[in-house]
Amino acid sequence: MQTKRHTYLPFTFRPEDLLGREPIIPDLQNAFERVRHRNILITGASGTIGGELAVQVCACAPARVILVDQAETALYERDYQLKQQFPATHITCLIANITDARRMADLFSKNKIDIIFHAAAYKHVPFMERHPYEAIKTNVFGTVILADLAVSRSVGQFVYISTDKAIRPAGIMGATKHFGELYLQYLSREHPARTQFIITRFGNVLGSNGSFLIRFAQQIREGGPVTVTHPEAERYLMTVTEACQLVLLAAAQSTGSEVLSFDMGKPVCIANIARDMIRLAGMEPDKDIPIVFTGLRAGEKLTEELHTSENEALPGQLCAVPFPDRPYLCMRAALERLQKALDSGEPQQMVSVLKMVIPEYISANSPYEALDTLRGGQSVPDRRQPATDGRC
Repeated sequence: MQTKRHTYLPFTFRPEDLLGREPIIPDLQNAFERVRHRNILITGASGTIGGELAVQVCACAPARVILVDQAETALYERDYQLKQQFPATHITCLIANITDARRMADLFSKNKIDIIFHAAAYKHVPFMERHPYEAIKTNVFGTVILADLAVSRSVGQFVYISTDKAIRPAGIMGATKHFGELYLQYLSREHPARTQFIITRFGNVLGSNGSFLIRFAQQIREGGPVTVTHPEAERYLMTVTEACQLVLLAAAQSTGSEVLSFDMGKPVCIANIARDMIRLAGMEPDKDIPIVFTGLRAGEKLTEELHTSENEALPGQLCAVPFPDRPYLCMRAALERLQKALDSGEPQQMVSVLKMVIPEYISANSPYEALDTLRGGQSVPDRRQPATDGRC
């Protein structure tokens, strides 16, 4: 039997070359002043966003930076790199799981924290369709644990790093991030004077762990084919630097109780990104390197949304939308039901509770589509149309 021969072509690329627009370069002076001399906690610090955020925070001369992650090797490397780059900064790295309530309570009791940047989350859309327990445990209950501690310890700001996939979610990952948003909105209403809760949303981060760019580059190096889900699939794109600058800018400019996002221009066709990358490698798409369409994966939409048409920002500027003024009287009850569903170990029960709390959560390309029929036979909305429920 013949096996595929890998060519391993030399090929490098810069994510900013694939944006289809000029990179956003905001004025971060206010962000510098916000972080300077403060005690900062960053969760998910060994990930792409958390790691770059740690670099940018350390550059702002904070009093102390506490980095939390459960990935031992990656956090060890991050700790070494940051201490080499910022020898004068007090950096503490803790191997810990944000879903460990006792561990987190101990962290908060022993450290005065001024600002939390909450980047820890499971983010891979189709993979989380197969692991709803872990997505809910980390993305929902991990956020709940941290947010409750922030309120009880009077932390000044809590900046939540969310995603465009939380808007009218089509998959478990987006739904769990949406649930996290709802809980922060609930706390903001219940404790308006304790902690400023800020939600930031952005699209796909080019070059991040799990990014389709990394997979495309690998496939091109191996001689192809490059696999794309759908010829019309498109996404909002940002660089890692832009995403982290948005987070810092949100902390500097927001007074709390807001959802913020950058205007990133028009969404970019993923198939066109694949073609551009092949050309950057000095070859012709479909001639030297074939492109194969494999179909949308579980939980994926053709396109995403960042904000409603009524709340659009100027190009390269922040779109800021206040939290909706609505009661969240059932939030604690919803958390109890979600915990019981987790305890059952039954994915159908877990997803059913998410759909109960988030009516606009309509599954796509997923076995959980059957639950949408069971809860009332509602039709699947046109995912190309902007949301009309007033959420950013």
